[in-house]
Amino acid sequence: MLKLMHVEGGPNFYGGARQVAFLVEGLARRGVENFVVVPQDSLTARRIAALPVHCLPIAIGGDLDLGLIGRLRRLIRQHRPDILHLHSRRGPEVLGAMAGRLEGVPVIYSRRIDNPETRLLVPLKYRLYDRVIAISQAIADVLAAHGVPREKLRVVRSAFMPEAVEPLSREALRHELGMPADSFVVAVIAQLIRRKGHALLLQAMPQLLAAIPNLRVVFFGKGPLAEELQAAIQAQKLSERVQLAGFREDLPRLIGALDLVAHPAYAEGLGVSLLQASAAGVPIVAARAGGIPEAVHEGVNGLLVPPGDAQALGQAIITLAQDPARRASMAQAARALIAGEFSVDTMVEGNLAVYRELLAEKARSR
Repeated sequence: MLKLMHVEGGPNFYGGARQVAFLVEGLARRGVENFVVVPQDSLTARRIAALPVHCLPIAIGGDLDLGLIGRLRRLIRQHRPDILHLHSRRGPEVLGAMAGRLEGVPVIYSRRIDNPETRLLVPLKYRLYDRVIAISQAIADVLAAHGVPREKLRVVRSAFMPEAVEPLSREALRHELGMPADSFVVAVIAQLIRRKGHALLLQAMPQLLAAIPNLRVVFFGKGPLAEELQAAIQAQKLSERVQLAGFREDLPRLIGALDLVAHPAYAEGLGVSLLQASAAGVPIVAARAGGIPEAVHEGVNGLLVPPGDAQALGQAIITLAQDPARRASMAQAARALIAGEFSVDTMVEGNLAVYRELLAEKARSR
């Protein structure tokens, strides 16, 4: 039996942690034994513990948590996995790889962001990994352009499967969020960090309100920009129009009652929230940045605009707000896109192929 150890350091069960859950559950159905290392006392730990895997909660800090190396080495020695698969950037990305190397276990790293790497560090950092799985072609291209050997890179796109929950009606969502029943609701589903572009949507609000009088905007997520965004909302006198709704564990039951999802990010690996929106049949307006065009096909399940262009962002939202027939067509196409290109089975099989390839290579080299 293939035995894998995964390390996911995200405590809040955002997109990357959800992908790990999809992956390990799919692998378990295929007879793979999974040991999943997660942050102790976290939502991610609770969600992973509910799956048919071995959940191993430990303390996981950031890049300076040198004790993580020893903690992971002990777990590796205890469980003896065939492969160590690292899914997180801060902490496990390098420290986890060092633990795997010291224990003689092949190491795979899933790269989920399209940030460029420092060329001077690439030879040192990426020698730690036997394979690097990019979740979009855009990420793979960025890594290759900054010196990561193509022979180490594999592309396995993220996936999404809707949860089996009872969705809220349009009326119920608007009531729960304290909005008028006829509100046209646009949501941003992302951590409250600068690169997600929340401020750009606030910049477009005068243009949007002039064309969509019943507009309401919701920011789902939490992060370090919460106070700054709230201050900007108040300064622009938008408190009745824009609300910070925080991180919602029950987002799967809410998302289908939205009218649009906006994603004005300046950088993005792929965007799991975009897959979630499409699976729920919600059209998207997003920036043409990173791997976003792989998740949002222009004119199919949404519209793409230049990154950083508030006017273009506003106009695209207005275009779809004023065309309900087009939104309905996009909703149908969005669900078909997820089923056809972003299925969990496809993602699981893609990762499994990388595991098998790597183990076969190691066997030949012995």
